[in-house]
Formats: sequence, structure tokens, C-alpha cells
Amino acid sequence: MLKRKIENFLNEWKNQNSHKPLVIKGVRQCGKTFSVQNFAKKNYEHIVYVNFFQESNLKLAFRGSMSIDSIVMNLTAMIPGATFIPGKTCLILDEIQECPEARTSLKFFHIDGRYDVICTGSLLGIRGYGNQDKVNTSVPVGYETIKEMNSLDFEEFLWANGIDASIIEFLKSSLEQEAPIPLALHQRMKDLFLQYVVVGGMPEAINTFLATHDMAQVADIQRNIIDEYKDDMVKYAPNADKSKIRECFESIPKQLAKENKKFQYSTIMKGGRASQFLGSIQWIEDAGIITRCYNLKTTELPLDGNSIEDVFKVYMRDTGLFISMLEQGTQADILQGRLLGYKGGIFENIIADVFSKMGRKLYYYHKDSGLEVDFVIRYREKCTLLEVKSNTGNIKSTKIILKNKSKYHVESAIKLGDYNIGRSNEILTLPLYLAFLLTEY
Repeated sequence: MLKRKIENFLNEWKNQNSHKPLVIKGVRQCGKTFSVQNFAKKNYEHIVYVNFFQESNLKLAFRGSMSIDSIVMNLTAMIPGATFIPGKTCLILDEIQECPEARTSLKFFHIDGRYDVICTGSLLGIRGYGNQDKVNTSVPVGYETIKEMNSLDFEEFLWANGIDASIIEFLKSSLEQEAPIPLALHQRMKDLFLQYVVVGGMPEAINTFLATHDMAQVADIQRNIIDEYKDDMVKYAPNADKSKIRECFESIPKQLAKENKKFQYSTIMKGGRASQFLGSIQWIEDAGIITRCYNLKTTELPLDGNSIEDVFKVYMRDTGLFISMLEQGTQADILQGRLLGYKGGIFENIIADVFSKMGRKLYYYHKDSGLEVDFVIRYREKCTLLEVKSNTGNIKSTKIILKNKSKYHVESAIKLGDYNIGRSNEILTLPLYLAFLLTEY
């Protein structure tokens, strides 16, 4: 069984006095339902589970009166064995985007206070989610706690592979002291990181990989998930936008193949413009599938205040799924080091994946003069340049910026690549696998 960080959050939520109903949102197949059910089994005497996607008739329980007694009566009549005991029952509402009335009921469950309610849902971030069937519903603002859940991050992947807390603490200490990692551990971590690149964080893909190490099976699972995303684009997107959203999504591999990885609408279709596709990009981002990385006007804090809203790069939030969108055999090319030019896009995506899962907003720096830095982050209270190199490589732009501190106001940089830990003046070199420990703001 995969250990997930959401478990700690769920325990903290339950231990809060007068906690609100909990809504866990995230992309399909990231492990929401399993984590919630596993938590409920450990912490409640009774569980009432409702899946609105599989049993659409259960939506009727939330139609009409919003009295909790009325809803409980309906559910106990419709679900054999359903038991509601104050303080001892957890009601799980799965795929809640399919029943907006159930979302509205959370206000009344909180006011009533007798039963804990945990909801899970995909596509809750998009405007007009779900099949609303023309009913009058509202999101219960102020009466629910919302938590976003991602596919497994790299640290969770390490746990799944038997890397325990003592080893991760050793890596943290080595980073803090800027001391090289012992060779055997360094090689093991490099291997695990490359595996994470191609397997990604979807629980089914990871479990299959751990059980079989068969990348063909893993790739089939990943492609099925991609197909589900495309089905959602057809099912949930406004009719006028369905084809545009899919075209935007399918252009991502080409966007990251360019030397300048700025998202370009003309890459989607010849003559494409922002007015045609910007809403489509927003839909995919709101669905939790991609994340945007914004260009900066200047390399200064605050980064968000200096970002350029309409100039950005786009990365997939699960690199394993991104790799599955490329041709068959790419996984083996990555693991065996056979990729050439395209590897830059892949390794930028994995760092964007790692950063977005730790809650970092993404920024980069590009000027028409030719200056370009892959990422710019707030690290240890300073604006810090961050370059990503799949092996080793030139960081000419970073060196120019560091030589002109009075102009760019940057004093330090991090270079991630096929290195051990080391330092050269203002530049800290780190192995790619340590990106998940760059948590200090």
C-alpha cells in the first residue's frame, strides 16, 4: 500500500474542533478515493460511501429538502446497511462534481454537525463543473475545507521504493552542508529519479511498475489515463471549446520541443491567436492537468508581482503522463540515456512537476536579447536563478546575470543536472533528484 502525504492532512482535519466538511479535489486516478476510504476505515465505526458517477440514482437523495434528517433518511432507504450515528459515521461523497446539490448540502452538514463528510472530485476547478441539469445550486463558501491532491510526488515515490526517512534526512543534511552524496547512494537516487520521470506519480502506474517493472504495462495505464482526460474534455467542456481544448492539450509535446519553450498559439494551428485558445489553456489548467510557468519582467522579488500574465510556458503536472504522449520507446530512451535534443523539455517538465507538487508557483526569465533562465524561484528569502541540465551544460545567461548584480539584483543560482553536490562561487550545483528538497522560501 502506497504511503501518501494526504494521510497527515486527514488526521489533522479530523482532530480540529468543529471541522468543516472536507473536499479533496484532484485529477482522475491520483488516489483520492483510496486514501479517503483507507482513512475512514481506520477512524470511524461506520462509513457510508456514495459514488455519484457509478450510481447516479443516489443524486435523488439530495434533491428537494436540504434538511440533514431528510438526506439521511433518503440515503438509508437507498443504500442497504447504511448507518448514521452522530460522531461515529463518515459520509464519503465520491465524484461530487456529478451532483452539485450534494456540494450545496455541505453547508447544512456543517451547521448540523453530527456527521463527518469527506468529498472527492475531479474537475472541481473548472467553471460550470459537472452535469448540473439546470438546477439551482451553489458552492457553500465558508462551510467547507478544500484540499488539492496530486499524483505521488518524488518523496512519496521514494517511500514506495523503500527509501526511509533516515535516508531523506541524510540528503537534507547534505544539501544544507553542501556536502557530496556518497557514490552508492548518489547512483541509487539517480536511478530512482529517472524511474520517476518515466513512471510518474499515478498510483496504478507505480504499483504496476513495482510489481512487474514492465514499462509496456505502465505505458498502457498512462495512455488510458490520458484518454480519460480527453473524454472529460468532451464531456465537461462547453461545446464551442471542446476541439480547441483538445488541440491545446495535444500540442504540449510540440511546445516543449522548441528551443524557446514559450507557449505559442501558432504551434496549435497556423495563424492561431490567444483570443482563440487562451480560455482552452485555462480550462486544462483548472482541471489540474497542466501548470503554467510565467515569464518575469525583471529578476526581483516578489516574483508574482513581476510576472507577465500573457507570456508563459506550459508543463504537464505528471511527467510520466507527458512521456506517454510521446512515441513508444521514449521511456527506454530516457532510462538508457539515448535522448538527444528533446531531453531538455523532459527534464524541465520534471522539475516543474516537482515544484508544482510542493506548492511553488513557476516563473522563468527570457529576454529578446537572448537571455533565458529555465526557472526563477524564491529560495532562502532571495531571488534565485535555477537552470536544469539533463546531463551537463552551459549556463551562459545565468553567468551574465550574476556578473551584473547591480542591474539584475540576483546574487545566487542553482544548477540542477547530472552532478553531485558542489559549489563554484555563487552557483550551487545539485543532482536533479534533490529538487524536491528545495522547500525553503
